[in-house]
Amino acid sequence: MSTQTTNASHAISTLNEKPLHAALKEWYALPGDRFEVPVDGSLIDIVRGDLLIEIQTRGFGALRRKLQKLTASHRVRLVHPIAQEKWIVRESPDGRKQLGRRRSSRRGTVEHLFSELVRIPALMAHPNFSLELLMVSEEEVRRKDGGRHWRRRGWATHERRLIDVLDRWIFETPDDLGDLLPPGLPDPFTTADLAAALGHPRSLAQQMTYCFRAMETIEPVGKSGNAVLYRRAVAQRRKRA
Repeated sequence: MSTQTTNASHAISTLNEKPLHAALKEWYALPGDRFEVPVDGSLIDIVRGDLLIEIQTRGFGALRRKLQKLTASHRVRLVHPIAQEKWIVRESPDGRKQLGRRRSSRRGTVEHLFSELVRIPALMAHPNFSLELLMVSEEEVRRKDGGRHWRRRGWATHERRLIDVLDRWIFETPDDLGDLLPPGLPDPFTTADLAAALGHPRSLAQQMTYCFRAMETIEPVGKSGNAVLYRRAVAQRRKRA
């Protein structure tokens, strides 16, 4: 159940938050953190010393302007969960009865981060910006919504709930993300080569190359037929104060 305290500087406020966001904020918090703090006209999830922490479960594009504004004068970390393990829970429309629970066959990987990062790839090059990825086990709760979601026979996602945090990755530079490129890639390589090396669909490989090009981690060096050829750029890791 969501709760709210009267002192947001010392306790966690979760009123009106989605369960996954609220649970991640509570899991992430450390002694001394402040919560729901107004900074430069924006409300920040967690303030830890001079670091502003925003937890975003999906939709990086919605935060683009906010992050651009804040990184101009503050250190900012964006925290994002990916479901490495997911359980599908079906509930009655009123949520009072669980109708079924099964493990999803889909398993998220670190590379799925790029499906969101395509909205803000250039921010990775900003010295005030960092990204933390949390690999989680979660429940996706579904309830009947009157048939609007016909592909799921009327079952719609009602909310997501955290079960556990399984692993965490911190990316502070474009080259940190560049380390996710598999070592066995041809030189040069295409998005088809990248997809095959990762075992992911080509669409995800295309999102990755888009981000890497925007971060200048890779560069185009020609074409093979209609496919663009890429090569790793010379690594120039940013130094942080």
